[in-house]
Amino acid sequence: MKYVQEYRDPQKVQGILQEIKRLGEPLAAEKTRPIKIMEVCGGHTHAIFKYGLEELLSPAIEMIHGPGCPVCIMPKGRLDDAIAIANHPNVIFTTFGDTMRVPGSQYSLLQSKAKGADIRLVYSPLDALELAKANRDRQVVFFAIGFETTAPSTALTVLQAEAEAVENFSLFCNHVLVVPALESLLSNPDLQLDGFVGPGHVSIVIGTEPYQVIAQRYHKPLVVSGFEPLDLLQSIWMVLQQLAEGRCEVENQYTRCVQPQGNAVALDAMQRVFQMRDRFEWRGLGEIANSGLKMRPEYAQFDAEAKFTLPHRQVADHKVCACGDILKGVKKPWDCKVFGTACTPEHPIGACMVSSEGACAAYYKYGRISMASTV
Repeated sequence: MKYVQEYRDPQKVQGILQEIKRLGEPLAAEKTRPIKIMEVCGGHTHAIFKYGLEELLSPAIEMIHGPGCPVCIMPKGRLDDAIAIANHPNVIFTTFGDTMRVPGSQYSLLQSKAKGADIRLVYSPLDALELAKANRDRQVVFFAIGFETTAPSTALTVLQAEAEAVENFSLFCNHVLVVPALESLLSNPDLQLDGFVGPGHVSIVIGTEPYQVIAQRYHKPLVVSGFEPLDLLQSIWMVLQQLAEGRCEVENQYTRCVQPQGNAVALDAMQRVFQMRDRFEWRGLGEIANSGLKMRPEYAQFDAEAKFTLPHRQVADHKVCACGDILKGVKKPWDCKVFGTACTPEHPIGACMVSSEGACAAYYKYGRISMASTV
């Protein structure tokens, strides 16, 4: 298949691995520790494990898994708010599948559905809008989550609802922004990150310019990457090349999809519908300033937080769950005492084991042989 197999060429993989080793080992020797590169996106984490890239890399390179899974970073308090909305008798609550099994403080959306709440899986916010048009006597709420990747489709759906005067449709808005999260991570000196593999899908929307703060203020190289094996390996090599040359820049490996200024139509829709929250709570990272989006006042009629009274509680994670530390890059999934035993995809304790982009789910699905070989 064109533009897929070309990025999985075994000979090219071996060639770039040699270059990574050539660059990485002297850098690691100089620092007397592995070079730590964070792949921000959960999709990248799964690709790294699916293709066995971490095992192919030189021991001089350590990949750190970042907070790029939108389901994983959702705190329990916000999940409890979602469940409170779903339990209203006149509500049809719509959501993507990944959020259904994430535990709240007492139970999940899936368990709430089993108790009688009308909760329905959708594939896009437009599906939720169609439900609202077909059920004018009920309130239809869409659980809007995700980074800048999914925010434009949510915003465009609100604009369509406004144009069609669908008054019984609203959002429970939990969209978050990637750059403030990276800045929060870099404020932790114990993490010792050397560079970033930047998210591809987010960058299709926002471009590469917003990452300049990472290079200019924090002096860390960042390379926006695609999702195929050669994409990721080339991006790691580009980070190492910058480190070897003493540079800290934002570079774009994913040039076939990402433009420096991003997608103007998507950004305009987001700007019209959303505004910045002063603060937003992230699982594991706590409250981060200017890291979330909310509805603009002129779209309050489509804002579920304006329509419903919500608990708005802060709820701590389960004591044995290391999901927060995993999202911060402080721990790896097999550092968690319940990984793969009490906590599995079928019976998750933490969100990182639930989502298709969660680090624990990636380790569990693709990495159990590697884990067995290390214990």
